Amino acid sequence: MPIAEDPEPRPAAEDDPFDGLVLDDDFVRGASVKEPSGRARMLTEKWKRQPPEAEPWRPVTEIRRSRFGRRARRLDAWGNPVRRRRRNWQAPVFVLLAVAVTAAALNIDKLRDWYHHDDTPVSSALPSVGPETARPTTAAPSVAPDVPTAEHPWAGSPAEAWPEGADALVLPEAQAVGVFGKDEVAEQLKNVKAFLVAANIDPATLHGGTPEAALSLLDRKDRDMVEEYLAHPSDENDPTSWISRFNPKLAVPVTDRVKVQGRITFESDGDKGVLVHTDVSYVYALRPGPEVGKQQSAPSAAPSTGGSGGGGDTKPVSLREGTTATVEREIVRRQQDFRFYDPARYQVKRGKLVLGHGFSDFANNVCAMGSGYLETDFPTSVPTGSPQPKDGSTTDPYDRSKSLEQHDGCGTITRS
Repeated sequence: MPIAEDPEPRPAAEDDPFDGLVLDDDFVRGASVKEPSGRARMLTEKWKRQPPEAEPWRPVTEIRRSRFGRRARRLDAWGNPVRRRRRNWQAPVFVLLAVAVTAAALNIDKLRDWYHHDDTPVSSALPSVGPETARPTTAAPSVAPDVPTAEHPWAGSPAEAWPEGADALVLPEAQAVGVFGKDEVAEQLKNVKAFLVAANIDPATLHGGTPEAALSLLDRKDRDMVEEYLAHPSDENDPTSWISRFNPKLAVPVTDRVKVQGRITFESDGDKGVLVHTDVSYVYALRPGPEVGKQQSAPSAAPSTGGSGGGGDTKPVSLREGTTATVEREIVRRQQDFRFYDPARYQVKRGKLVLGHGFSDFANNVCAMGSGYLETDFPTSVPTGSPQPKDGSTTDPYDRSKSLEQHDGCGTITRS
């Protein structure tokens, strides 16, 4: 029986170069030839015609600014943007809120007081007023009574709304009068204001000093007279007719601030020259001095024309036991004229002041003076002898709608 033959073998073939080849990442990275991208081929053809311009070298880690943004972007060594690490800000805020709520719960009463507390500065009971431009037609408005203190010396007084210091004295516009030109009249008005400030507002004068600046503005004859009154004061020759000063042993200003209200006007005095009118009220806040209970007299509200506020003997007083001295206000109102004579016709020095007609009123002051100082009446003292009788009249020291009148005797003030 015949034996079956094997099939014919395949003809011998060449080795396949891709036999056993695995197309993985290692194969791609190891390829020696890479097909350029479409953009690369386009740029190659473009650069053959127009070579690119060389750019300056810069490190890949430099900060570059975004085209449309304001913040800079930080790049890593490969040029990729570096993401910023966001901070968790919510956790600290929640912790602080929890602490605040806990503290508020533990201090609920104080928190309620803080909520209802008004930090707005306490304003005056009256709106602020400026210097007078004409005589008022009524008295100053009433104010709820209050006890003045060193911190609030004007409490319960219309003076709280008044201007203070030299700025409260506003000069009128100067005009030529008679033989004096406009500039000379302006200088005369300036000298009048300087006298009023030096004699009634200057702290050195208020504390008992001699107002040398005021004396230097007076004509020689009047200066000699006032200096004599200062050196040898008496009931009839009292310098407080023009000068406000206090004996530091009896009264001490609690503040150098002086409340002022008034006006200054002028007119022609015919052939004599210029006549300047002043009507000014000054309010002082004082406390008792160390010797307030040794020598004082009864209170007065009476005006005067000379150096005293009235007649009568000084009455010694003693300090009440168990009482505390409070701050007191003294209100001084002066209506005083000043003359400027023509030096070509009169024996005067050009620009110097000549004292004219005047009245002075001292409210909350002792009735009889003569020491050369204002003597504030403090409620901590009482007369040990018979007080000087009062004439029954009453005076509102803040009423500037009326002119001062000369009269003798002691009255009663309605408010201070």
